[in-house]
Amino acid sequence: MADHVQSLAQLEILCKQLYETTDTSTRLQAEKALVEFTNSPDCLSKCQLLLERGSSSYSQLLAATCLSKLVSRTTNPLPLEQRIDIRNYVLNYLATRPKLAAFVTQALIQLYARITKLGWFDCQKEDYVFRNVIADVTRFLQDSVEHCIIGVTILSQLTNEINQADTSHPLTKHRKIASSFRDSSLFEIFTLSCNLLKQASGKTLNLNDESQHGLLMQLLKLAHNCLNFDFIGTSTDESSDDLCTVQIPTSWRSAFLDSSTLQLFFDLYHSIPPSLSPLVLSCLVQIASVRRSLFNNAERAKFLSLLVDGVKRILENPQSLSDPNNYHEFCRLLARLKSNYQLGELVKVDNYPEVIRLIANFTVTSLQHWEFAPNSVHYLLSLWQRLAASVPYVKATEPHLLETYTPEVTKAYITSRLESVHIILRDGLEDPLDDTGLVQQQLDQLSTIGRCEYEKTCALLVQLFDQSAQSYQELLQSTNSSAMDLAVQEGRLTWLVYIIGAVIGGRVSFASTDEQDAMDGELVCRVLQLMNLTDSRLAQAGNEKLELAMLSFFEQFRKIYIGDQVQKSSKLYRRLSEVLGLNDETMVLSVFIGKIITNLKYWGRCEPITSKTLQLLNDLSIGYPSLVRKLVKLSAVQFMLNNHTSEHFSFLGLNNQSNLSDMRCRTTFYTALGRLLMVDLGEDEDQFEQFMLPLTAAFETVAQMFSTNTFNEQEAKRTLVGLVRDLRGIAFAFNAKTSFMMLFDWIYPTYMPILQRAIELWYHVPACTTPVLKLMAELVHNRSQRLQFDSLCEP
Repeated sequence: MADHVQSLAQLEILCKQLYETTDTSTRLQAEKALVEFTNSPDCLSKCQLLLERGSSSYSQLLAATCLSKLVSRTTNPLPLEQRIDIRNYVLNYLATRPKLAAFVTQALIQLYARITKLGWFDCQKEDYVFRNVIADVTRFLQDSVEHCIIGVTILSQLTNEINQADTSHPLTKHRKIASSFRDSSLFEIFTLSCNLLKQASGKTLNLNDESQHGLLMQLLKLAHNCLNFDFIGTSTDESSDDLCTVQIPTSWRSAFLDSSTLQLFFDLYHSIPPSLSPLVLSCLVQIASVRRSLFNNAERAKFLSLLVDGVKRILENPQSLSDPNNYHEFCRLLARLKSNYQLGELVKVDNYPEVIRLIANFTVTSLQHWEFAPNSVHYLLSLWQRLAASVPYVKATEPHLLETYTPEVTKAYITSRLESVHIILRDGLEDPLDDTGLVQQQLDQLSTIGRCEYEKTCALLVQLFDQSAQSYQELLQSTNSSAMDLAVQEGRLTWLVYIIGAVIGGRVSFASTDEQDAMDGELVCRVLQLMNLTDSRLAQAGNEKLELAMLSFFEQFRKIYIGDQVQKSSKLYRRLSEVLGLNDETMVLSVFIGKIITNLKYWGRCEPITSKTLQLLNDLSIGYPSLVRKLVKLSAVQFMLNNHTSEHFSFLGLNNQSNLSDMRCRTTFYTALGRLLMVDLGEDEDQFEQFMLPLTAAFETVAQMFSTNTFNEQEAKRTLVGLVRDLRGIAFAFNAKTSFMMLFDWIYPTYMPILQRAIELWYHVPACTTPVLKLMAELVHNRSQRLQFDSLCEP
């Protein structure tokens, strides 16, 4: 007995050292000793002693954690009787000690949930002994508030535990347990949570009381966990949650046909403090997303009407939406209105005109306050994008009113982004333009919204662009303009160029008119005129963000108006001819190539611009055959093919001190050049040899380096790495047998020993070996049956 007391005292000391000490070595020693304790044969008995006699919360936490590991192990699992005893012991322990430290209670509840999940199919005398979860918690729910909190938390944690796949156990077993739990217990648990919430909402709760506040929070978490359950095993990624439908089982129909269920959560939202209402809105988001097939048409219309009424009530009393969490969840709820219901159904709701007006006002206000909860804007734009995309397909006679409100949303987004520029520069705030992924996501959404009532969008963009461009030109001509004023106008023009590219990219061929193409022409002319102005100043100064916006514009312009699918009689081309003298597609392509060469000359040290510029060149090189033939005939393209190692393309790093990792863009460059070279190459070996001359010279230089005992190792690495990236790009582009065999005969056997020597020298340098191995992988890839060697056998 004395030994037990002494070992318990030592364990308690170790726990304090693990959780309280600031000395790293002491904590590591304690952690090592406790790991040994977890693996010891008498761990189970000592854990029980720690729970019974331990004097600190840390020792209780250790016991609960160790027991969870014991019941979870797949090798040498605990016998069924022992697991039943542990389950019963934990429940009794929690029932007799309702005021344990919160982290201890949580660990014990986690232990109960783990035992229950892993033993879900275990039988004793034909009884599934771990499935009586409602009975297990009933005694908690009938006792004090503290006991109720424990009981509700047990159900909430169990639901969450069963919903989460366990990497240490087969996925098939997890789905079998989850499906059985869903069919046997989940609806009963959800109904219980709703009934308890109704009881709570019917009473005058003192939410300043910590225990009553905690009980309501746990009830809402329980309801949310039930609604968030993976009902059919899709294991969806949370990042795409707003595209998901909640696959409520048919057996739950009664709960959703009963209007009191939906009304319960809207009533709770208006009656509880902002610290809890985000959970209510999270539940409403899930309820709004129940699968359409759960209802017939009449039932769905009634359910949608109740849902829209609830949304309207929130919009009419928006005080709680000043809380960022409430605001975020409400934006998600609005997005679900369109992701799960059709516009034709929404317009039939009695109060639709008032609701769409309120939603539009809310959206406009939100966009104007761009600094508040910026991550929530995605959901609002998603709603309006889906609404605008649905307009051509609406069959209902009721007016959708989007022609009134969509332009307001478009204008609010555009003007708020422009107005933010000065504030961001003045106060040194984080610039949204730095997050190109977020900007692109919002622009993709705006591209659809802006094309609705496009005349108004275009008129606004023309007005704002002309104002900013004129101010920018005046500042450039002035001798006393400030750097801040220039930066503001460049920032505004950056947003406008991005947005113009986006709305052009939103053109849908079957829904576009000649008038809209003419409007696109007005916008394109303005961007190209701005480009001429900024390119003329690149020798003195340039703006990286504006250049990235230009590249985004060119990419959208290419997708919509370059290629065989475009009618060259389009009014856009007429406008380009009238204003800029660009009379046909060939002349427009020359603008593209000219911009590419300019960027590679002046922005060679800027990786984002270089990589996007080369991607544009690459995209052009894989266009329609007739388009690529036009490209190859351009003098600028011939210049690139004949001077691809000149100073114009300093980004290649052939003659500079670039790091090895900075040369990745070379592969993209030579892939594009290889495709362009193939157009007229045929079997012209002289043309091929001419193109490869700079690479031949570089290989000879490396060979000469390797032939001497002393050479500049860093320079040699840089030159080989660059060469193999170039060759991989060319090899990737040469899909035809004739051109590929030219390349193969050029490199083998003449230069293969150099690659082998490089691997022998720098086998331990991944920056060298990886490009070489990737080149070899490309050379042996028999794409399009390009590898065809003559037989070596005698006939």
